[in-house]
Amino acid sequence: MLNLLAIAKLPVASWIEKITDWFTTNWAGFFNVLQNFGKTLMNGITDGLIAINPVIVIVLLTLAAFVISKRKWGLTAFTLIGLVYIYNQGLWHDLMNTVTLVLLSSVLSIVIGVPLGIWMAKSDKAKAVITPILDFMQTMPAFVYLIPAVAFFGIGIVPGLFASIIFALPPTVRMTNLGIRSVPDDLVEAADSFGSTSWQKLVKVELPIAKNTIMAGINQTTMLALSMVVTASMIGAPGLGRGVLQALQRAEVGTGFVNGLALVVLAIIVDRFTQYLNQPKAHQQNLTAKQKKKKRYTTIGVIAAIIALLGGNIAYSKLNNQTSNKGDVNLAYVEWDTEVASSNVVGEVLREMGYNVKLTPLDNAIMWESVAKGQADASVSAWLPNTHKVQYQKYKHQIDLLGPNLEGAKLGLVVPQYMTNVNSISDLTNQANQTITGIEPGAGVVAAAQKTQKAYPNLSGWNISTSSSGAMTVALGKAIKNKQPIVITGWSPHWMFSKYKLKYLKDPKGTMGKAESINTMTRKGFKSDNPEAYKVLKNFHWSQKDIQSVMLKINQGTEPQQAAKDWIKAHPKQVAAWKK
Repeated sequence: MLNLLAIAKLPVASWIEKITDWFTTNWAGFFNVLQNFGKTLMNGITDGLIAINPVIVIVLLTLAAFVISKRKWGLTAFTLIGLVYIYNQGLWHDLMNTVTLVLLSSVLSIVIGVPLGIWMAKSDKAKAVITPILDFMQTMPAFVYLIPAVAFFGIGIVPGLFASIIFALPPTVRMTNLGIRSVPDDLVEAADSFGSTSWQKLVKVELPIAKNTIMAGINQTTMLALSMVVTASMIGAPGLGRGVLQALQRAEVGTGFVNGLALVVLAIIVDRFTQYLNQPKAHQQNLTAKQKKKKRYTTIGVIAAIIALLGGNIAYSKLNNQTSNKGDVNLAYVEWDTEVASSNVVGEVLREMGYNVKLTPLDNAIMWESVAKGQADASVSAWLPNTHKVQYQKYKHQIDLLGPNLEGAKLGLVVPQYMTNVNSISDLTNQANQTITGIEPGAGVVAAAQKTQKAYPNLSGWNISTSSSGAMTVALGKAIKNKQPIVITGWSPHWMFSKYKLKYLKDPKGTMGKAESINTMTRKGFKSDNPEAYKVLKNFHWSQKDIQSVMLKINQGTEPQQAAKDWIKAHPKQVAAWKK
């Protein structure tokens, strides 16, 4: 039996890679059309929502909650307080981005899911084929959908929409199938006996009876689409999820709670609205023709007044916000403290020059890919020659490398200075429970630590625990507070060297790499498209003292954009040199 199982490992990963490459090569035009159309549509919806005065949106949704809940004050009060809270926390723009993503992914899931569910209900063969596909879609980890989403559509809100639809679609399909199959046979037979066509039977008998079941599926689809918000932010989708992800990566409990609570508010409002809409309508007495006419005109008048109010508000907002814009610049960066500081400083300099700057936090591999494919304009986050060596070798012919913006960067294993008996990696024995506390699994410093573990015999029993840069600094702070031993994957510049007394362990074998530099790179063609912005990126260069001052200020609670503004204000000559 064991001999039968002793076969060569099937190259499943290689097969999937080849299939994906075939699609991205041969269907590139199709995906580009979908990407451009989807981006234009979703940005248009978001801009329209943002253009409406938040007070008007809050009032209208509160009134809608009052009417839908049949004049109950619970949902009405929650909607009012919840939306005011989101606005008060400065998350209104993020909320609108999230609403756009959830709205479109839910609508498209319903448009696709209901017909599929009807087909399953009408055909046992279709059910036999579709059911295992739905099982696959529901059980596959949501993060896996991000990989083909990025390959097909790049970064941003469109791949987030793609991944959300796949994840959220199954409940609508299943519940539509269940609802139609649950229609009593005698009602179907009665419809047949009266000579109903298949379409009449579906529209007038089966769908009305299955309505509650189908609406339950739609409710679950909407909730699943909302749950994908944080996951989608990993590939650049804007919204409330990005705030949660950034808080997780920086270990900012308060910020994470604020953004998370905003998502909870939105989820409860959406859930209650869909539930109330699914409740049976109270019996109404028959209206006279005159009363029906009056009700119809009243409804039309209310809708027209709302449209006129919203349209006028959008037009007024557009006129007020018309400013000279030199163009759009999309800066991609890794959510590391150094890159948060440098990207915000460069972004703020470009904003002051009149550019519309978008900062997109991404995983380091996706960041390189986005610049190489022209989905991001530039990045000031390329660690070379070792940390991002793999990505550079892969994409070096698809980018313009402008050179270092900061030199003397360093990677290594770091410990608190009170660990006096440890000065070299060779000195490590059983300290810190034989654990090296690392950051994200794909980071170059983690790969270097893994290489180091293999090179030093004394580390053979050690474990490298990966998490995030924020979680690593929290663990470091906790250990120092209790004077406990800890070994971390460290790099400089970093604010922790200003806040704590730390030291690098000597690396006799050089496996953690030598001195590094942080470099600026742009997409091909950016120089000709935006020569002035290119010049700033080319000239951007600062010292470890500069970047550490910004990082420390951010760590102490200042918003990154404000910390960048403060540094720029304090260094006018240095900033002016970048613009020459």
